Amino acid sequence: MTDSRSTGSRRPRLPLRKFLFLCLGVLSLSVVAAADPPTNFVLLMGDDHGWDETGYNGHPHLKTPVLDEMAAGGLRLDRFYSAHPTCSPTRGSVLTGRHPNRYGTFTPNYSMRPEEITIAHLLSQAGYACGHFGKWHVGPVKADSPTSPGAMGFDTWLSHDNFFELDPVLSRDGGPPKRIEGESSQIIIDAAKEFIAQAKQDGKPFFAVVWFGSPHEPYSGLPDDLALYDDLPAEYAKKTFRLTSNETGSPTTRVLRDVLRERYAEITAMDRSIGSLRDWLKEQTLRDDTLLWYCGDNGTPGDGIVTSPLRGQKGNHYEGGVRVPGIIEWPAGITTPRATPANAVTSDILPTLCQLADVDVPDRPLDGISLVPVLGGTRDRRGQPIGFWSFDDSAEKNGRAYLSPELQKGTTPLVKLMGGIATRNFTNFHHPEIRPQDFGGVRVLLDDRYKLIVGISPQSNRSAPAQNTLELYDLREDVGEKHDLASRHPELAEDLRAKLRDWQQSVLTSLTGADYRATKP
Repeated sequence: MTDSRSTGSRRPRLPLRKFLFLCLGVLSLSVVAAADPPTNFVLLMGDDHGWDETGYNGHPHLKTPVLDEMAAGGLRLDRFYSAHPTCSPTRGSVLTGRHPNRYGTFTPNYSMRPEEITIAHLLSQAGYACGHFGKWHVGPVKADSPTSPGAMGFDTWLSHDNFFELDPVLSRDGGPPKRIEGESSQIIIDAAKEFIAQAKQDGKPFFAVVWFGSPHEPYSGLPDDLALYDDLPAEYAKKTFRLTSNETGSPTTRVLRDVLRERYAEITAMDRSIGSLRDWLKEQTLRDDTLLWYCGDNGTPGDGIVTSPLRGQKGNHYEGGVRVPGIIEWPAGITTPRATPANAVTSDILPTLCQLADVDVPDRPLDGISLVPVLGGTRDRRGQPIGFWSFDDSAEKNGRAYLSPELQKGTTPLVKLMGGIATRNFTNFHHPEIRPQDFGGVRVLLDDRYKLIVGISPQSNRSAPAQNTLELYDLREDVGEKHDLASRHPELAEDLRAKLRDWQQSVLTSLTGADYRATKP
């Protein structure tokens, strides 16, 4: 966690090769700087795609040959985390480099705030063409939304307010939503290709964000992809799971084996679409100078966690809820494949890309750090803790709305109904002062070795007050979080809790809007 202070403007150009030597010392030969031409960036993100659901991480059933190849040929981030165990908050962290509680994106369907400075704002000012494709989910994508991709710095977008399935309904540049026939992952990859081709024609470096709707439920798949998983173990047929019906949009109960077959088919289709982008970039002589960064937005949900060695799942702060696949492939910059044991988080994406593009980070508190030393092989530990926090937003729902309800209405329908409607509306609230109860909710501090979880213990006697609990795990020795060390190392637990409290104070100060009074996008 850092409190970065700078102007948000472009610094005088210093070749990246010289910059890295000056700041980091002599680099290993695994990194070759690419200052001229500028590095292009493509951020790829799966929806509800947890750490274990790749072939390269040892999944017993899944076929992900493209991600496996990227992991084998690039930088594998084995301890990569989503900033939150759910989607909208994590997506905000990618865009801002900040924990989502700083700007009120507490859970799914909370929007960002218009005053936030995004990586698209920064790269656009530096001459990059910026495009967004696929899931947005930090506000409506319509043209008059103050938190649309366009308002958040993107020149063009083909996007959805939330997630989407086969034959998705998407909005281009905020216009009326239209149905596009086809497999959804390939549709948004093809849109990204068109954008990149135009940027190349215009002589601009490009920044493309491709956020897939897969593998979020409800599931579906193409026949050839489904056929790959016809022989899943019979034991899965003995279990059922409750999820959304593709026919009605309402909850239904299905055999787990059938659910997994469709989920895995979606992941394989997403993997294949990434491969088509890589092949196309090579054909366009763009692949060497293009950094591809793949990750998930949170851990695997309950229907898919069946094979994971990690504890927990989407929605909680155990490793199964926040550890996700992380791969960086950049042929011109990472020439020797390797894996890093360094902790990293989605909030690190903004400061990392800013350093590579020679752009200053925003003049406000950030929670991410630049991973350039990790890319360069000169650092294998993060050196700074990562904070996670599920804010208790129960009192906020009666607060003063940050944006008018009309501006927060979504337009792009999806299969899953909510409140009887197929679109999604967003909200955000003013938070003018910090109150003692604002420090509640499950919160976590993760340093290079230990993970502290502070939570609320439910009481059997509901009239009795709930109690704060401490859990402490040594993740280097106990990745499954089976052995709570809090009672054995009370001084360490208390030291981490004090640091966690200080971080929460900084986050809550941001939540009041203090950062906006000091700086503007």
